[in-house]
This record gives sequence, structure tokens and C-alpha cells, in this order.
Amino acid sequence: MAGLSAIVVAALFGAVIGSFLNVCIYRLPRGTSIVWPPSACPSCARGLSWFENIPIVSYAVLGGRCRTCRTPISLRYPIVEALTAAMFALGWWYFGPGPLLPSRLMFGCALIVLFAVDLEHHLLPNVITLPGIVVGLLFSFVTEPGWVASLIGIVLGGGVLFLIAEAYYRVRHEEGLGMGDVKMLAMIGAFIGWKLTLVALMFASVTGTIVGLGLIATRRGTMKYALPFGTFLAIGAAVSATIGPHLLDWYLRLW
Repeated sequence: MAGLSAIVVAALFGAVIGSFLNVCIYRLPRGTSIVWPPSACPSCARGLSWFENIPIVSYAVLGGRCRTCRTPISLRYPIVEALTAAMFALGWWYFGPGPLLPSRLMFGCALIVLFAVDLEHHLLPNVITLPGIVVGLLFSFVTEPGWVASLIGIVLGGGVLFLIAEAYYRVRHEEGLGMGDVKMLAMIGAFIGWKLTLVALMFASVTGTIVGLGLIATRRGTMKYALPFGTFLAIGAAVSATIGPHLLDWYLRLW
């Protein structure tokens, strides 16, 4: 019962953090402060009362609309809050207390923000990726993957995408990958090490290819359609940080 209580507390705390992540997702692309002014309706600019800021619950009670102007509120808000709550609960259950837990939770929060911002704006904010590289490396001194693997992950992660982007530009004379993707993969390498970074990159590439081909097949995109690769990197990194070691072991056993 005590274990279940801890998981519930973790989920509630995660929902609150998810509310803050929504602020980051909305404000970072617009270059505004994430701490001031307080939350307000994007349509009528009315400041929100405390009871309108209760994660998930407020959205349901308000029917997904602003209390004043009745403008619809994006479904992204409760989704991010619920996803973060689930991540904190599962993180406590899967990793347990210890230095790896805060490392993975901070990494997961960064991935959620990068996923959402890149999906909507095709942008990967430096304010997330660059400090993330430092934080991931610092965590590696006290927990997985160890500072050597983390340092190699930073160099290899950023270096691989940089070389791919440079080769694409020289051949096609146009940008295929942005430097934001390079910095993001370096951050991923800092948190999970070089081996799992390769797993994340492979997973992201395969997933992105499948989605791209699906868009072309349904005539919703062309070969020129720019997919937000950071979104797929976030998915690949999340998979690698949890079940990545099992996937890697399975793959190596095939050989």
C-alpha cells in the first residue's frame, strides 16, 4: 500500500510539473518569460484564477473552453499534464528512488517540451538542449551511463547528425537537418550514453521514414515535406531510456 501511495503522489506531482511544461511549450517559441506574467487566456488575455489551473481537472470542468470568452482550449494542455503524470508514476515504479530517477524524469520533461515545440513550430530551443547537455553529463558522474559513455554520447550524437546534415547540404545544396537536431541528439547522448543514443537515432529514423512514406502515400506530403525530426528523436530517446537496453541486447543476440 505504501508503494501505491508513493506512485499516486508521484503522479500528482507529475501533473503539476506537466502544467509548467505547458507554459514552456507555449512561451519558449515566442521568446517570452516562462515565469512572468501569470497564466492567462491566449485569446482574451484574462488572468487565470487558481481553480482554473488545476491540472487536467480544470480542463474537464470548464469543458475545454475559456470561462470568459469561451474560446476552445487546446487539447494539448491536458494531454501533456496526463502524460507527465504517467511518466512520473511509471518512473517511480520502474526506476525506484535513487539518482537515476531524477535524471530520467528531467530527461523526460525535456523530451516532452522538445517533442511538442518541434511538432508545432519546427523548432528545438537552445534553452532546453544546451543546458540539457550539461545536466546529462553531470548526472552521469553519479548514475548511468557513466561519464565516459556520456561524453562519447555527446560527441558521437552531435557529430553523427552534423556530418549527415553537412553531407546532405553539399549534395542537395539545401538544409535537410537543422543544428537544433544536432544539439538535441548531443543532449540525448549526455543522458543515455553513446550505445543507447544509436538506438534512439535508429528508432527515430525508422519511425520518421514510416510516417514520411505514409504522408506521401496518402498525398498529404511530398518528398520535399519537412518532417520535425526532433519529434521522432524524442520518441526514440524515450524508448531508449526505458526499454533500450533490452532492445539492444535482443539485437546483439541476433548476431
